[in-house]
Amino acid sequence: MTGDLRTLVTCSITIAAVTLAACVSVGGMSAVNVRPAFIAGPIGAVTYDGGVDDLLTAGLGKTGLQAAAAPAPANPAAPTAAELRRIAIFNNYRALVDVNPNGGYGTLYGPNVDVNGNNTLGEGKIAGTEYLAYDDDGTGKQNVTLMVQVPASFDKDRACIVTATSSGSRGVYGAIGTAGEWGLKHGCAVAYADKGTGLGVHDLATNTVNLRDGVRADGAVAGRNSNFTAVLSATELQTFLAANPNRVAVKHAHSQQNSEKDWGRHTLDAVRFALYVLNEQFSEKLADGSRKAQLRPENTIVIASSVSNGAAAAVAAAEQDTEGLIDGVAVAEPVLELAPNPALTVRRGSAAIVGGAKPLYDYFTLANLYQPCAAQSMRAAGSFGVAAVLPVPAIAANRCASLKAKGLLAKTTPAEQADEALDVLLNAGWQPESNLLHASHFTLAVPPVVTTYANAYGRFGVADSLCGLSFAATDASGQPAPVAAAALAQSFGTGNGVPPMSTINIVNNNHPAGPLNNPISVSPSTGLQDYNIDAAICQRNLWTGSAANALRVQNGVKETLRSANLRGKPAIIVAGRADTLVPVNFNARPYFGQNRIVEGSSSRLSYIEVTNAQHFDAFIDNPALPGYDSAMVPLHYYLLQALDRVYAHLTVGVPLPPSQLVRTTPRGGTPGAAPPITTANVPPISAAPPARDQITFSNNTVTVPD
Repeated sequence: MTGDLRTLVTCSITIAAVTLAACVSVGGMSAVNVRPAFIAGPIGAVTYDGGVDDLLTAGLGKTGLQAAAAPAPANPAAPTAAELRRIAIFNNYRALVDVNPNGGYGTLYGPNVDVNGNNTLGEGKIAGTEYLAYDDDGTGKQNVTLMVQVPASFDKDRACIVTATSSGSRGVYGAIGTAGEWGLKHGCAVAYADKGTGLGVHDLATNTVNLRDGVRADGAVAGRNSNFTAVLSATELQTFLAANPNRVAVKHAHSQQNSEKDWGRHTLDAVRFALYVLNEQFSEKLADGSRKAQLRPENTIVIASSVSNGAAAAVAAAEQDTEGLIDGVAVAEPVLELAPNPALTVRRGSAAIVGGAKPLYDYFTLANLYQPCAAQSMRAAGSFGVAAVLPVPAIAANRCASLKAKGLLAKTTPAEQADEALDVLLNAGWQPESNLLHASHFTLAVPPVVTTYANAYGRFGVADSLCGLSFAATDASGQPAPVAAAALAQSFGTGNGVPPMSTINIVNNNHPAGPLNNPISVSPSTGLQDYNIDAAICQRNLWTGSAANALRVQNGVKETLRSANLRGKPAIIVAGRADTLVPVNFNARPYFGQNRIVEGSSSRLSYIEVTNAQHFDAFIDNPALPGYDSAMVPLHYYLLQALDRVYAHLTVGVPLPPSQLVRTTPRGGTPGAAPPITTANVPPISAAPPARDQITFSNNTVTVPD
């Protein structure tokens, strides 16, 4: 409900060969419900009873989402669309939310927890209808998957929509456990988009691809119905495979679309699609069979939400919203692509950073170079995870030595080099709270993201093998091998859009003895197993250099930069102080300041920073990562609070909370066996925080309490 005045105009619309003259349009929307032009192909619709199957848990319920594994398909090499959906919901929910009861699942959040925070919903299954469609320009090269879930509890007289754009490079179910669950419980339609990043896997050897529902098909047969098919002629494909057997192309890396520049538009399209299907389902039918457009921006509350780069898409949509589609924003740990502003200072205690904002590709390539060495510093002793694996100390020590040999470190001894590498990260803007997280983040997240985004920003294709890297399944020795039939068939459900995933790994094509799984490969220039410093330097040079490939990447990044102008929309950004993947000094803090510079007194953005919180809630009670449980609290809990507060503001006028630091208390105890979390560990966002906890902006300076 934007509440702004709309201009009434007369229109003439042709629908199914029936011309409706003198119809009324409000704010550019026809009074007759018209299928959006960006919807390509048929719209799928399935209604779920809330018992055998449902919108939120795919019939698994709260208990089933905690199982050790998703239910196996009857035929692992040929799963049905319904089986793939169930696997996808299972894996995507657990990827974003800690499903261990000790971490808050079932008490602070989860399918069984109602909108008032009480355990009243049993298994939490939600009946309703799910719509699927492609958003495309007619070429079939974009095919962004849109989905709208309409719960049976939806009330057209209290209409609301929540956007749940996928985080990471995930498929369309990527945000189901975060913004999706909140929206469904509140009776809102949920508008999802996969951002054009996932889940599209083109196995070049078999020329098979994913369709919209994840089922595999021959690429030639799929045609424009393919989620993603690499742009290669038959001759180019044959030539590439002859030199690079068993390789795989993945949509986010190889679509050559730089989809990030359009993430805001994709999210807005998801809202438009949601309004269309809601009107088809609930509005009055006209004599010719069409429907009125009774649900419109003026009478439908729309909150843009999600986490990580799904949150980035929500923020971009709010910035780009010229139609008044979005009423408010509530996001967590967003990737906020900003150019540095030398006029803006961020101060925490006695530490100040001037112009600290950095685009994702800048800080990720810096982390990719220095994190494995930095993780060996004594200040990182006791890093969360299995010390012998995250990362392998001998290979990490080689990375330190290689950084020294390349002139990227100056110190002599391994201990000094590790300290120097950690100081590089701290001086760049990482918080000290990240020291114990660098090892696990490097091993599990950073190199895959750098590899994917380098390709995406520069619009490189699979045959370019940028920086000597490619994607393939690998055998026990680490050499490229065919993807197992079952793994490929289930990739829609098991994959996250960024290899390593679904047995597909990153391969170093330049390993001296032949292509090899990247983490265990040798760098040609050093002759060492050093996490392939040659590729890491190549990827960094794409940001700092001036060669043709570097300019392609840099121009792609420029296309993604945000304005920090939220058009006066009420908004809450939540971020964890210990976020090591998307550090607050490069993202949330400078965005808050830049928004105040751009919008001035019109700004209605509140920034909530949470201590002892980081990017991956799913790491908290992961048995392989002891230490997260005893030291970290779930940021998801604060996203839910942000959504509650934005919703209350839009519906009954409750003021948004002031910007503040929320001081939490870790669970403590033995790493790997921390005691259960309670509300005492996670105090609520305050409506009136004390002065010592307030985050302020004055004289172009963001001041964050220590």
